[in-house]
Amino acid sequence: MAPGFCEDCARLLKEFSAYLRKVCREFGQKVRDVFRELCRCTCFRITPERSLLTEDSTSLHLPCDAEALLNQESLQVLNRLSVSENTDLQMTAAMYYLHLSHNLESSLPDAFIEPVVALLLSADLHVQKTISLSLVNLLVKNNVCKELVIEMGVLVPVLELFQSGDAAAQCHSCACVVLLASSESNREAVLVDGIIPLLALAKSYDPQVQQNATWALLHLTQSDWSTRILCQAGAIPVLVLLLQSSDSEVQFYSCAALCSIAAVQEHHQKLLSIGGHFLLKSLLTLMSSSVQKNSSQACKCLQTLSKNALIQEQLMELDCVWPLKALLKTSSPESALTLLSALSAHPPNNDILVSEGLLDEIGQLLHHHRASSVVITHSCKIIADLCGSCAGQQAVMESLCLSGLLRALLSPALSDDTLLRVTSHLDHLMTWDQLRSKLSVTITSEQVSRLVKLSGRTQTPQLSYNSAAIISKLEMNDDKLHLLRPHYSTMLDYLLVYLRQKDVKFQHLGIVTVFNLKKDGDFSSLFADSELEAQLRMVHAQTEETRRLLQMIQLSSVYP
Repeated sequence: MAPGFCEDCARLLKEFSAYLRKVCREFGQKVRDVFRELCRCTCFRITPERSLLTEDSTSLHLPCDAEALLNQESLQVLNRLSVSENTDLQMTAAMYYLHLSHNLESSLPDAFIEPVVALLLSADLHVQKTISLSLVNLLVKNNVCKELVIEMGVLVPVLELFQSGDAAAQCHSCACVVLLASSESNREAVLVDGIIPLLALAKSYDPQVQQNATWALLHLTQSDWSTRILCQAGAIPVLVLLLQSSDSEVQFYSCAALCSIAAVQEHHQKLLSIGGHFLLKSLLTLMSSSVQKNSSQACKCLQTLSKNALIQEQLMELDCVWPLKALLKTSSPESALTLLSALSAHPPNNDILVSEGLLDEIGQLLHHHRASSVVITHSCKIIADLCGSCAGQQAVMESLCLSGLLRALLSPALSDDTLLRVTSHLDHLMTWDQLRSKLSVTITSEQVSRLVKLSGRTQTPQLSYNSAAIISKLEMNDDKLHLLRPHYSTMLDYLLVYLRQKDVKFQHLGIVTVFNLKKDGDFSSLFADSELEAQLRMVHAQTEETRRLLQMIQLSSVYP
């Protein structure tokens, strides 16, 4: 024993060491006896199948570089594993494809699709789910040719997954169908065998399955031909019922699919054949959804349907104006406003729209969304449509519409097209005396300044003309002349350009404006002996000469 231990400690350590060696010998013997018995059992015999599992599974390395996986040796192993009766071997191949689908950046060689078909035909659901997810990933990333996938026979086992009863498998199957149908040349093959199972899945009680099936149906409405087949197969009643789903995604997909169907006039009869205005009522209910995209999609679908005069009448009977007015008060009123614009274009609706106080809401909207081109464009159209009656003109007078349009002129974010629309409608509204008086009272110095500036933009002739026309129609009382005085120099410049124009309407506008402004002594002082006055005299002389020549033509026609 090592030095430093007493005699007793040395003896105890020696006895413990001897005992430990004995125990180890007995344990080793016991282990050998146990393994000898285990090896005699058939469970541990090495079969060709297990040998394949050992050799092929270990040969399928998974490096980070996915392209390194695409070699002939790997393909041979995958072909053997995919047709094996051992589900462990099949799962090894399926996991290999899953890894490949996440990391592959290039196209998958055509030969590697064949094992995918075999794995989809596996009797093991876990294998099917894994390989179908791999296929979804490959299709999403365009790693495989969709047409070739169909040719290789993938569609049949994918559609059979619809009947699996497993939510994950059905979701993967729906995704595959949608991605394969995104190729126009594949749609016929997908539609022939896939519509009925998809419609059945759309009625599923599993929210995820229902969502994926509805998503698939939506994608199948992207062409007129496939939409017609869907409608013939009875998709419309299913999609209409799905509008009342408790799942907001299902509501959105079904509404979007119905919107695509509604875009084709021939399907309107089937859409309306569901009794009690059920479709329109469902869309109006969805329009009030707290989910913004669903509300907007419902408005869009109703707008598409509203091109049909009968549907417009039914919408008005269902009191659609009230929920649309409520949507105008939200942060995203564009969809509701677009639908109201479509309704106002139909004259029989206008009295109801006016009586429902729509113009009050439009005025408020213009004050809160003066930078939105969509809001301004449709608001202008609605105001113009509803001004066709005395009641409409009075409603505009009592609302904030005119001041809202004037405020819109000050927005720096508006495009020239939008400004052109606003100025055009303001000029049109001022043809009515009541509205002209109201606008003359409402306009501010800032808005007058903006109109003068726009009038000076003669490089955009129509915008310049509209703005100058509004100024010319203002009631030239002391208040208005006071607002215009600071801008007389600028006005002289653009009026000179107008008088030099060959287009007579610009000359006429220039003359009318000069006539109105000459009521003010300050303008008359600037006008006297100015270039503008000289140009006006020239126009007068040309006009007189033209009149004289016309008289000659008239005389010669009397005396041949």
